[in-house]
Amino acid sequence: MQVILLERIGHLGQMGDVVNVKNGYARNYLLPQKKALRATDANIAYFETQRVQLEANNLERKNEAEAVGEKLNGQTFVAIRQAGDTGQLYGSVSTRDISDAITEGGYSVERRQVVLNAPIKELGLHEVDITLHPEVSVKIIMNVARTDDEAERQARGEDVTVIKDEELDLETFDPDAEEAEATDEVEEAAGEEASEEEQKD
Repeated sequence: MQVILLERIGHLGQMGDVVNVKNGYARNYLLPQKKALRATDANIAYFETQRVQLEANNLERKNEAEAVGEKLNGQTFVAIRQAGDTGQLYGSVSTRDISDAITEGGYSVERRQVVLNAPIKELGLHEVDITLHPEVSVKIIMNVARTDDEAERQARGEDVTVIKDEELDLETFDPDAEEAEATDEVEEAAGEEASEEEQKD
């Protein structure tokens, strides 16, 4: 299907471009989200009459996104999850979980703005791209941990998946003391033998 873009879309083109897309992508995403119109003569003519207004609206949204992006970029958000000793999660952290965590942190981010190639499935610090506007993208850190205490330790750079060996209290071995004790035992045994001989005599 041919559509005319009403805003810049990374892999497709700039506002005003007429591009070919799959029918499903157009019907399920571009058209309902008002990101494009069918490229009919009437719609192309309508776009030209609205271009100035659309560009002004786009610039306003971009400026707002940049203002939010300056505050959001580099921020860390915590997700508490259950996981095994190796750090593998019993489940995963999805785009919805990330958008919810960011929203709880005071920023309004929708699930579709979170760029995640695959769900997060292990503990640790994970860098995630957030697309606030077609021309504005920032990075945040998702700190995935089992507890708030672990999250703080991970933030300091500690690996919480390392199982620490228990320290064993070893008794101090003093070879000189061992030798002296053995000598005392020999002398004591010799003394007992001598007294037994005397009693026989």
